[in-house]
Amino acid sequence: MAGDPEDRLYGRNPVRELLRSDARRADEVAVLAGGRGPIDEIVALARRAGIKVSYRTRDQLTAMAGSDEHQGVVARVLPREYVDLDALLAIPRARGSTPLFLALDQVQDPRNLGALLRTAAAFGVHGVVVAKHHAVGLTGVAAKAATGAVELVPVARETNLVNALETFKQAGVWVYGCTLGKGAPIWATDLTGPVCLVLGSEGGGLRPLVARTCDFLVTIPMPAGVGSLNVGAAGAVALYEVTRQRANL
Repeated sequence: MAGDPEDRLYGRNPVRELLRSDARRADEVAVLAGGRGPIDEIVALARRAGIKVSYRTRDQLTAMAGSDEHQGVVARVLPREYVDLDALLAIPRARGSTPLFLALDQVQDPRNLGALLRTAAAFGVHGVVVAKHHAVGLTGVAAKAATGAVELVPVARETNLVNALETFKQAGVWVYGCTLGKGAPIWATDLTGPVCLVLGSEGGGLRPLVARTCDFLVTIPMPAGVGSLNVGAAGAVALYEVTRQRANL
């Protein structure tokens, strides 16, 4: 399955990570004419890989990226490939490690997706599942927010998230839905076994059917009068707690 039909990756860290990884190939790297420092490193990496380098004005780079936050670097790349669930499940088996997955139920803000991918990479998540409909995919904005992690964490895009969660369960992975004010406190829950954490959308949280599909519901207790964390922050707290428990901290 392919990602977006046309992909522009921008920002120094995302493009640098792209050039260092084997995840996908750039057709062209466009840089700011006269740029120095980190841009010189990116040019060297691109040339070493045999990738065309072009020099553009700032306005031209903004037009290519669709954003003025390109930091003087835009790469034209082949679409980011999604993987299937079987491929995700094979990753921890191949590494001989306890499975850790993240599933996102209709997360729609690409910056939230990017932040979650970055957090997933930091905490050793084996793969992320996103919904195909009413949810953001691997866009350039998400890649920029992930600051390179989009090249490091495999992502599956599923039409039916409930079926995907059932597949995890059949493979022996326990599914934990993160909710607001319902379920057991996350730090009082044993997360040392095979885990898939499920996070809901920015506005509605987990859909009822998704919540019912989970083996357990957990929550991050908040003081009275304090609202909920956004999905990016909640994901960071939840994944840290898994790591803390597994490391016996």
